[in-house]
Amino acid sequence: MNSRSRGLGFYVLVIAMFVCLSFVWKGMWSEKQAFMTYAEFLNELENENNISGIHIIQNAEVPTGVVEVTLKSGVTKSLNVSDVKEIETLLADEYPDYTMDDVKRDNWFMTYMLPGLLVLAAVVVVIFYMNNQVGAAGGAKMMNFGRSPAKLSSDDNQIRFADVAGLDEEKQDLEEIVDFLKAPGKYTEVGARIPKGVILVGPPGTGKTLLAKAIAGEAEVPFFSISGSDFVEMFVGVGASRVRDLFAEAKKNAPCIIFIDEIDAVARRRGTGMGGGHDEREQTLNQMLVEMDGFGVNEGIIVIAATNRVDILDPAILRPGRFDRKIAVGAPDVKGREEILKVHSKNKPLAEDVDIEQIARTTAGFTGADLENLMNEAAINSAKAERKFILMDDIKEAFVKVGIGTEKKSKIVSEKEKKITAYHESGHAILFHVLPDVGPVYSVSIIPTGMGAAGYTMPLPEKDEMFNTKGKMLQDIVVSLGGRVAEALIFDDITTGASQDLKQATKIAKKMIMKYGMSDAIGVISYDNDDDEVFIGRDLAHSTRGYSEEIAGTIDKEIRRIVDECYKKAEKLIKEHEDVLHQCASLLLEKEKINREEFEALFA
Repeated sequence: MNSRSRGLGFYVLVIAMFVCLSFVWKGMWSEKQAFMTYAEFLNELENENNISGIHIIQNAEVPTGVVEVTLKSGVTKSLNVSDVKEIETLLADEYPDYTMDDVKRDNWFMTYMLPGLLVLAAVVVVIFYMNNQVGAAGGAKMMNFGRSPAKLSSDDNQIRFADVAGLDEEKQDLEEIVDFLKAPGKYTEVGARIPKGVILVGPPGTGKTLLAKAIAGEAEVPFFSISGSDFVEMFVGVGASRVRDLFAEAKKNAPCIIFIDEIDAVARRRGTGMGGGHDEREQTLNQMLVEMDGFGVNEGIIVIAATNRVDILDPAILRPGRFDRKIAVGAPDVKGREEILKVHSKNKPLAEDVDIEQIARTTAGFTGADLENLMNEAAINSAKAERKFILMDDIKEAFVKVGIGTEKKSKIVSEKEKKITAYHESGHAILFHVLPDVGPVYSVSIIPTGMGAAGYTMPLPEKDEMFNTKGKMLQDIVVSLGGRVAEALIFDDITTGASQDLKQATKIAKKMIMKYGMSDAIGVISYDNDDDEVFIGRDLAHSTRGYSEEIAGTIDKEIRRIVDECYKKAEKLIKEHEDVLHQCASLLLEKEKINREEFEALFA
């Protein structure tokens, strides 16, 4: 049990004691008595020998009162009466030895003061406990809104540069930063200036945050870590106050490193918000610009940031003097993937048939996070099979699960839909095989997946490519149309199953024309408007399209032309291999899933 739970239990116990005390106190001041009826009272008066004493107590509500009759057996019974004078008249004849008290008056302390004190004590205890809890929650009190929530790294961080695989050049750039902090003298002697900021740019899962943790582990200096969203609050001025507090704390601990994860949450391009220059986020950004390279001097403070949306950052924060270095952290190549796989399989027992080099070759385009997830899913498959080691089959199954989704083998599919899916996927697979730049085929299946697909054809890229060619992009369109072509050819009908394929083909054709200038009718001009992102607060009345209606019509015609030509090519190739199409579909209907070797054997 932690200290917070123990504290809560203590306060609950104190409140419970107060409540119990009030009940005990009330019981001490209230006597337990037995009541009697008026008839019983008259009956007792007739038998005077049974009575040892009668006592009348007048109430404050005159003339009401209580008659207490004490019997010789020791029992005292009470009778509430509406008129005490009538009882006095009756007793004057029957039992003249009665006694009588004055009008009963309530105890002021017991009636009013004590209950109020008990309630006040309970309220004080609750407020005291809530204040302690809020204070322990990390500066969430009203007076602490402007304090920075940045965390100072501890010695518990065991990540070092040696644990970061596949990012050799990136580590080299960051090792210079760590070296400068450890030994600044050798740099200042030759007039070198320490970089004020380093921004890590790359797609999700490539290891940006891991690199920052490695810097914290390597640097023997204080390391402050914070997320960009931690600066922004609903209260105006809080973000700028937290930036000031963060840098003030960093100056006290200089030399040190500040790491801001997902900086795009606070450093978005200015002038794009609903509030204009008074927007809370923009005030926070302005304060950050001043702190990094304004009139103040931040000697020995290095700011490291990470983002996957560098295109929306404000240009002022990217200039030299603020973020001097921009380090691109991209997807690893085959060598990097092999190193990453070795790191993630270090604590996993692998069988003899597991080939790390082959896995690295077949996972082109995977990021470090993807590879870690691949090995983790393989380990889960092994544990589910009650094995103590990971087989290559576990990794292959995980490869499909990560790339396509979990196969739903229990889903009931009609024979007609199975047949349509078999020919659809066979059409894709044949084009993957016969076209030179898009294959080979890794696996073909007609088992539904968790992604909503009735089946899948997974290619296997065997080399890393830095850029696409026009020929390969056209082949991608041809492959995308293979399923639709096979359906029309065999069933003389089409289904909605090719909707995603058509969307993909149209998207590729549009990029070829508008972004890469791969159309003779349009020429080598880019009409791509991806960078023209419309933000709320801009003048939305102006069109973001930077070309005329005539050009728009030409673009539509070119997209149609490219897709139609690729459709005809796909139709021609599938007709040439129609025998393989039937064989592949039959094999899929029989086995539901075939691998590369089984598929390529059909062409023999």
